[in-house]
Amino acid sequence: MIQFEEFTLDNGLKVIVHEDPTVQIAVLNILYDVGSRDERPDKTGFAHLFEHLMFGGSVNIPNYDEPLQKVGGENNAFTNTDITNYYLTVPAANIETGFWLESDRMLSLSFDPQVLEVQRKVVIEEFKQRYLNQPYGDVWLRLRPLSYAVHPYQWATIGKEISHIENATMDDVRNFFFNHYVPNNAILVVAGNVTTSQVKKLAEKWFGPIPAQQIAKRSLPVEPQQKTKRFLEVDANVPASAFYKAYHMPGRFHQDYYASDLLSDILSRGQSSRLYQKLVKEKEIFTSISSFVMGTIDPGLLVVNGRVKNGVKLSDAEAEVNAVINEVVANGTTEEELEKVKNQAYSTIEFGEVEVMNRAMNLAFAKLSGDAGMVNREGSDIQAVTLADIKRVAQQTLREENSNVMYYHAKR
Repeated sequence: MIQFEEFTLDNGLKVIVHEDPTVQIAVLNILYDVGSRDERPDKTGFAHLFEHLMFGGSVNIPNYDEPLQKVGGENNAFTNTDITNYYLTVPAANIETGFWLESDRMLSLSFDPQVLEVQRKVVIEEFKQRYLNQPYGDVWLRLRPLSYAVHPYQWATIGKEISHIENATMDDVRNFFFNHYVPNNAILVVAGNVTTSQVKKLAEKWFGPIPAQQIAKRSLPVEPQQKTKRFLEVDANVPASAFYKAYHMPGRFHQDYYASDLLSDILSRGQSSRLYQKLVKEKEIFTSISSFVMGTIDPGLLVVNGRVKNGVKLSDAEAEVNAVINEVVANGTTEEELEKVKNQAYSTIEFGEVEVMNRAMNLAFAKLSGDAGMVNREGSDIQAVTLADIKRVAQQTLREENSNVMYYHAKR
């Protein structure tokens, strides 16, 4: 159970405090409710670009890292389809330095053209290295637009194409910042060796003066129900052919999310799972295979993917995957299997809560659902999933007409 208190500043900044006097550190986690799904189709990659720009200096502080390092702190960030998350750790006695730094870059970036050019080059190089010049790097650049017809999940967080970052102007950057990186679009979690009264004073002092901004109401296109299977074949310079099959499923805050997540675990979590046992160990069709859920806020994907042994046709591999999946669809799972994956999922939650930073991140994400208390119900929600839920969700999700299949052939 993660104990916490919460309050909201007049400018709309939501603040959550998690006191843990057993540690000597304090962490600040700021979640901005903006991800790649909030980008325009012709200007993608901006949320990820901002993850870099936010470290390039603010209106009053030219170098973000230097003052933090002087007080023994460290920091990082990540961006995905739904959120942008910044986090730092400092010795508890130096917590105010964290407030000072994070509030100043929320107030305004430096908007230095040189910083934009430097970070533009960094992001373009990352795009080339990780997505274009690495084996299997372009998988999601291909599988996303295959799976999504209208929703902005159809492009990866890095963006659709390099030209969108190459052509980003300072006006584009400025507008994106003031539309999203504002107090009334953020959640601040302060955790560790702090007190609620201390955090209230510091939050009011450093974040209180930052004005709220008018935020455009999010109006994303709803992905229509898929009615026919989609298929794509690709040839690539990779060591082994790979198979991908993505099914549409409910989003992260939907009541069926946990059943979908456990279903993916039943299929492939661990060497005793169905796909591994049948297709890697017994039939030796795949050298590796896994299934997982994307965990996106809007309706997402349950993905099955694996690399096949040399000489195995991908069509034959798909037929074998379908046989395992159809068995689950027709007959559900067993009590023993369900209990096993529930225990694994629960252990993951418990282990994750050991670190105070993970607790802070989990609180911030839970608050995004509208109820930070969700963070303490995850275990019970998992335990509440029944055999009937697994079978129902399997029948709803693992339908051929709901699938998007990609054969990723290794060139010979």
